[in-house]
Amino acid sequence: MWQPDPAWTPLPAGGGPATVGVWRAVHEGTAAVVKRLGRPGPDDQPLLEDRAHAGYWRREAEVAMSSEVVDGPGLVPPRYLRCDEDEDGITLWSEQVVAEPPTSLLVARSLGRFAGAPYDEPAWAARRTLTDRLAIAESRGGWPTLERTTLADVAAHLWSNRARLLAARDEAPRGRVHGDAVPANFVATRGDAVVAVDWQGFGVGAVGTDLGYYALSAREDFEVLLATFLDGVVESGGSPDPAAVRTAATVMAVYTVFSRAEWALSRVAGGEGALAGKFGHPSVAPHLRALQRQAPQIESLLG
Repeated sequence: MWQPDPAWTPLPAGGGPATVGVWRAVHEGTAAVVKRLGRPGPDDQPLLEDRAHAGYWRREAEVAMSSEVVDGPGLVPPRYLRCDEDEDGITLWSEQVVAEPPTSLLVARSLGRFAGAPYDEPAWAARRTLTDRLAIAESRGGWPTLERTTLADVAAHLWSNRARLLAARDEAPRGRVHGDAVPANFVATRGDAVVAVDWQGFGVGAVGTDLGYYALSAREDFEVLLATFLDGVVESGGSPDPAAVRTAATVMAVYTVFSRAEWALSRVAGGEGALAGKFGHPSVAPHLRALQRQAPQIESLLG
């Protein structure tokens, strides 16, 4: 059975469904990050073997072995050092990147450049990221905890109209997406590009979806990020329909922030006391603040 080297230093593991652990190590004199991906067993969810699903277990290793697929413009991967596969899974080595992180506006522009450029679509690219996530939520009953809050009517409207709004999202042109566009995954600059890590969610989807996901974590206003993203798309030769890209970004942002709020509330709902009294809980309050911040985007979908 595979075991990590005792000399490795554990790091906080990423949220990928197949991630066993992450460590800091040294490879032939180079500071490295080691990520272990566990091979799904017979009792694991079938989605881990679905190459088009956002949770496909070996996608990050596929990126490492075919890094030209994600090598710019806009975003570039870290330098991969080795990729070892055995009967239990895959051990992926990449160069550790320690540098000043890029600004939010540079990330937004780089995401646009990445999405707007011509691309080849590998068979293992995720293709239905938000759709898959909402399908998982549907299997758990939708957003039942939000139905017990003052957001019940809004949540019910969005949930019942999800198919229509996902279809509206798909009117945007398709392009490459990083798939997990959070600040922690954009670690440095290399030339005029941003070095991005954690490519487990890489795929192809509506241009604007990465921007919608990133807007939930960035400090800048949604409109500023959107304008910068569109500039990046044009810079790569794309001819985006701004309204369609806005819709794609808005749908991603709104359905993600509601799903996160549902997840956070459901984890504390079973304890003693009224649900409203738990809105200030440290694991809940940040998600509710993020939801409030997206009020203009939520209102646009309600219309």
